[in-house]
Amino acid sequence: MSSSSRSPEPGRPDPAPTAPLPHVGWREWVGLPSLGIPRIKAKVDTGARSSSLHATDLEEFEKGGKPWIRFTVLPVQKSDQGMVRVQAPVADRRAVRPSTGRLEVRPVVEVEVQVGDVRFPCEVTLARRDQMGFRMLLGRTALRRRFLVDPGRSYLQPPSSPGDTPGDPADVPPPTEVSE
Repeated sequence: MSSSSRSPEPGRPDPAPTAPLPHVGWREWVGLPSLGIPRIKAKVDTGARSSSLHATDLEEFEKGGKPWIRFTVLPVQKSDQGMVRVQAPVADRRAVRPSTGRLEVRPVVEVEVQVGDVRFPCEVTLARRDQMGFRMLLGRTALRRRFLVDPGRSYLQPPSSPGDTPGDPADVPPPTEVSE
């Protein structure tokens, strides 16, 4: 039986025919318009279920009887340039097992993400990612049905606002391939 004639998994509806999905590399420029961040380097990680954003100075409070959180985002790796202080409603709290192996409960906020021309809502956990190579991790839940990942290439999508992030060069690196 060919893959095109297979029925969907039980309990799942037939996917509607769609246009081809855009390709992304293993790292991409990501905009976070709802947080006022025009671009941040993100690792595209199909091994991680959830997305994560480097956040510091977390301060929880109530607004209108609902839980909210204030936090600082440092979009430029190893720099305080472009620091943004934001607040958002807490959508959830999730137990996450990061690469350290220790279970952590993290606050989750919903943000608008932009990769190339594609904008979508995305739940992200807030965590300190100081020691990680990227300030943001885009997990498979965010990628599903939106992008095809080419793990041998980088920066396949243009940044949403070239040159707008302090500390980053206006010139975006061309798409690259990983050499063996």
